[in-house]
Amino acid sequence: MTRFHIDLAGTRHGFATLAQLLAAASPERSGDRLAGIAADSMEQRVAARFILADLPLAIFLSEAIVPYEQDEITRLIIDRHDLVAFAPVAHWTVGGFREWLLANETDGLAIAAAAPGITPEMAAAVSKLMRNQDLIAVARKIQVVTRFRTTIGLAGRLAVLLQPNHPTDDPAGVAASTLDGLLMGAGDAVIGVNPATDDADTTAALLHLLDDIRLAYDIPTQSCVLAHVTTTLELVARGAPVDLCFQSIAGTEAANRGFGLDLALLAEAHAATLSLERGTVGQQVMYFETGQGSCLSAEAHHGVDQQTLEARAYGVARAFDPFLVNSVVGFIGPEYLYDGKQIARAALEDHFCGKLLGLPMGVDICYTNHAEADGDDSDTILTLLGVAGVNFIMGVPGSDDIMLNYQSTSFHDALYLREVLGLRPAPEFEAWLERIGLSANGRIGETLPRALAPDRIAALRGPHG
Repeated sequence: MTRFHIDLAGTRHGFATLAQLLAAASPERSGDRLAGIAADSMEQRVAARFILADLPLAIFLSEAIVPYEQDEITRLIIDRHDLVAFAPVAHWTVGGFREWLLANETDGLAIAAAAPGITPEMAAAVSKLMRNQDLIAVARKIQVVTRFRTTIGLAGRLAVLLQPNHPTDDPAGVAASTLDGLLMGAGDAVIGVNPATDDADTTAALLHLLDDIRLAYDIPTQSCVLAHVTTTLELVARGAPVDLCFQSIAGTEAANRGFGLDLALLAEAHAATLSLERGTVGQQVMYFETGQGSCLSAEAHHGVDQQTLEARAYGVARAFDPFLVNSVVGFIGPEYLYDGKQIARAALEDHFCGKLLGLPMGVDICYTNHAEADGDDSDTILTLLGVAGVNFIMGVPGSDDIMLNYQSTSFHDALYLREVLGLRPAPEFEAWLERIGLSANGRIGETLPRALAPDRIAALRGPHG
């Protein structure tokens, strides 16, 4: 039985469920093909988009793609839906919603006002009707500003997440990479380390190291060690210097169980981190990472396409007022996003959907070494996202993460993007760069300030190193 159908070029195309329709309307990607839910042909994909364009947005409030009774994320999305915010767009079809978003008369303030009434499924649906330039044009309208010790997301600004990973969590190695990034103007989003182990003592040592660096040089930024949320809760109780609470999240309850968490645990961690009151210009304390394909890799996708499930992860994120949300877009591998073209499309979709839902979106422009992608693909995605107004990107030494073994963007890449698009660091961080003599008029200088000279690296290690 087909609930949704259309005759196209003499062929009747039908789809039994809303989830099947959304999957068929998605641009080609290897993950949906692996799950057996992708469109059979380009003709079927076009047919699905025709049908989707004529569906009322309100259908996503009456028909859950993952059953309400089985999934706490569905319940979160439906129970927290804001009917007042939804009212200005409630009469639109998905296609009409697209036209409203693209209209010159619709500005970022209007979109932001509607955001609490837009469900993740609505955002995913409209993105499937958009060209890349549409995704860029709408996302560029939207500013989502967040604050902790720096202010992220202001117009004309681009922040950098400095990621000084080390394969053995060696304090000297982490400090050296941190210094490298600071010298090139990175770190205003966060200085965040992926630990090689989730051991609480190691995580605490890294937190103290990063906090020692921050305090020694009076750097207006925030630090984070990307341990599991349960480890962070333990460290908050131990009095460790926790600025932001990190967690990877996904778009279904079952996938999040695979990450060892649920919404109640996230709420507990949010409250615990807030209680520390370590921010200076704001108190947004959550840092989430996501990525298309996580539900499929956990065998917890419920027959739903990976991009729609990614948008549902943003539904989780916005319930906790995050400081940063980072789509690690190509990290899982070519089984989910096969090549540079698929990674680029996913990056633009993720950024658009997150911003549409009111989130402070950054993107880790990355690929694994067995993907059909290279540095030229990264350059293209980086530039497109810069034009789209991405809040932050990654800064990894040499663009090669030696702990996680994937390719990302470098400190130099961030300098390139700031230069060609006239973007500047977060205002508090920019003022610090100028105060220590490392930057002038928004540009990194060639003279090394004595305060950050390499012969002082031993001091960076601090008493906890």
